[in-house]
Amino acid sequence: MITLSKLKKEAEERKGRNSHNDSLVSRRRASVRDKLLVKEIQEMELTLPATCKVNFENPNELHKFDLNVSPDEGYWQGGKFHFTIDIPEDYNMVPPIVKCLTRLWHPNINEGGEICLSLLRQNSIDGMGWAPTRTLKDVVWGLNSLFTDLLNFDDPLNNEAAEHYQTDKDGFKLKVKDYIQRYAKR
Repeated sequence: MITLSKLKKEAEERKGRNSHNDSLVSRRRASVRDKLLVKEIQEMELTLPATCKVNFENPNELHKFDLNVSPDEGYWQGGKFHFTIDIPEDYNMVPPIVKCLTRLWHPNINEGGEICLSLLRQNSIDGMGWAPTRTLKDVVWGLNSLFTDLLNFDDPLNNEAAEHYQTDKDGFKLKVKDYIQRYAKR
């Protein structure tokens, strides 16, 4: 005979089995990410720009690392800029989470460390956003290029810095150098 308590008990058992299965799926997803990271990190380190250094605080956590960019040309030459890169479990379907920890005067990086770089966006208007075919190497080269050829004054995140450049290039350069001296000296 089927009773209400028997049905409840069976439902709870099914729910328990499903949570166990959900946990296994979650662990599998993480291991897929970690397998991808092993390969991508090797490739990234082989092709790292001379102006970049990567540091893994914990070598067992490949999904969290630091990147230092020390431009050898341009406005930010002489500075050392520190970024944190955190790769979510859904990687490579979603982009890494990147933050600049060094305060700087830049049109595409605001003073809070947020970064305007198309390939770091899940959906990008210009069609150059994140795609599963992108890799960590692309992220590192993109961040490095923000200090040279990807510098964009026409579509800024930090409007004040972009306007400063448009109205007073010399003043902009001086402010960049001042920020380097205060916050980013090598």
